[in-house]
Amino acid sequence: MSIRKPTFLVTGNDLAGAALALLQDYEVIYAGKTPTEEDIVDLCRAHDPVAIIVRYSKVGAAAMEAAPSLKVISKHGSGTDTIDKQAAAARGIQVVAAVGANAAAVAEQAMALLLAGAKSIVALNARMHDGHWDKATHKSVELEGRTVGVIGLGAIGLRFARMAHAMGMRVLGFDPYAKELPAYIEGADLATIWRASDAISLHCPLTPENAQLLNAQTLAACKRGVIIVNTARGGLIDEAALLAAVRSGQVASAGLDSFAVEPMTLSHPFHGEARITLSPHIGGVTADAYVKMGVAAAQNALAVLHG
Repeated sequence: MSIRKPTFLVTGNDLAGAALALLQDYEVIYAGKTPTEEDIVDLCRAHDPVAIIVRYSKVGAAAMEAAPSLKVISKHGSGTDTIDKQAAAARGIQVVAAVGANAAAVAEQAMALLLAGAKSIVALNARMHDGHWDKATHKSVELEGRTVGVIGLGAIGLRFARMAHAMGMRVLGFDPYAKELPAYIEGADLATIWRASDAISLHCPLTPENAQLLNAQTLAACKRGVIIVNTARGGLIDEAALLAAVRSGQVASAGLDSFAVEPMTLSHPFHGEARITLSPHIGGVTADAYVKMGVAAAQNALAVLHG
């Protein structure tokens, strides 16, 4: 009679081979490509996992209640806002994250979105494909010598700041938890960042305290013509206020990889806005980051299970 292996539940439809190799002593169950919270609860009830690797959807108290053997919830990435950490703490379940595993990927996406806005990449591409040649009339923004405000100085924000500095930008940084800043980042409060920045890039986790950090009031306090980039969490921005600011010209352009509700549904007010560049929360989704995050998520969970 075979002994049943303890179970890992993955809230997605796959996991990198290098990560699976670490989990040979466990049965790995997948929740599918787009699992709902109810799907996860049902799977917890059916399989009683000792660990959950969170890729998509949310893991709340109901899932934890349905899995009495659950010891650890490991995020396949750095942001843990989709996990009810209070409920986990109350049940003695550890929450861990693959901090830094996707830092290069997300920082590169943020820089791509900044450049897309400054250089009108998307609009010019569309014009070229339509047969236009706008050399005589178009002027791009040169980033060298301009100021970028970086909000959140974890692994991703620090990497993005280093890239901006290498391009000759002045970097202002805000993070109440950052202890020591590298020489190329000037520490600044939010009021200074709003007032002084030509571009602002968000790299902070979403918390109740900073929800809708960018709103009508803070956007109005920014330089006219500021560029906004968000590869963190959609809830950091009041989307209606951002749209109004883009349409008024207060915000010159925005590059967004995350949204208040995901997946974005038709028809979202951002659809068709020429000066808002959109990507479907894929900043951390590269072949390399997929392996790095999977391995880190598996290692972090095993570290808890093995004490």
